[in-house]
Amino acid sequence: MAKFFTPVQINEFKECFSLHDKKQKGKVDAKDLITVMRCLGTSPTFGEIDRHLQVHKIEKTGQLDFSTFLTMMHRQMQQEDPKTEILEALRMTDKHKKGYIQASELRAKLTKLGEKLTNKEVDELFKETNVKSNGTVNYEEFAEIVTLPSVDY
Repeated sequence: MAKFFTPVQINEFKECFSLHDKKQKGKVDAKDLITVMRCLGTSPTFGEIDRHLQVHKIEKTGQLDFSTFLTMMHRQMQQEDPKTEILEALRMTDKHKKGYIQASELRAKLTKLGEKLTNKEVDELFKETNVKSNGTVNYEEFAEIVTLPSVDY
């Protein structure tokens, strides 16, 4: 499973995994799996955690080793694709299937649905993505820009 991750990722995963390895035996409790995964930037649901455990035949009261954890992280990361999720949501808004939506419509979605942004946050986002408040948004480009990895200096 290590072939799917960079050495930096593996080190980060190992460090977080070790913090939750309470007995220092190379295992974490299954009940802590959701916490470990979320600490590493994924967003599994309780149902997804249950499925990961079922696939590996691990009881909810059981434990898992780091190798099994890496397999679970790989599966979780494969199924979480923010760019695709954003594109699907915006495509549903594009009634004419032209690849564009009104900036005002995007603002309404961002401030009223899901994890709501403030108008100030939307203004900053529009500024960063070169969206004019009274214009249209090419949502393919928008999704590409907002899902770029952040610069880490």
